[in-house]
Amino acid sequence: MRALLQRVREASVRVDGVLVGAIGQGFLVLLGVGHADTDADAARLADRVAGLRVFPDAAGKMNCSLLQTHRAALVVSQFTL
Repeated sequence: MRALLQRVREASVRVDGVLVGAIGQGFLVLLGVGHADTDADAARLADRVAGLRVFPDAAGKMNCSLLQTHRAALVVSQFTL
């Protein structure tokens, strides 16, 4: 299981022109899942993503996580470009 994360001000996904997901500030996660990946792998990755401290605190330091800032994650699984 692999994830590519990008901090975003907003993100959305459209399929055949139809909006299927959108968020404000947070993470856009492009997720690749393999046949050997388990539920435990997914849970561990979700915990790591949610706990990454890459958002600014009150002092402007990158010291807050997705959970602490109440931001969202838009996860795009098995994406194609």
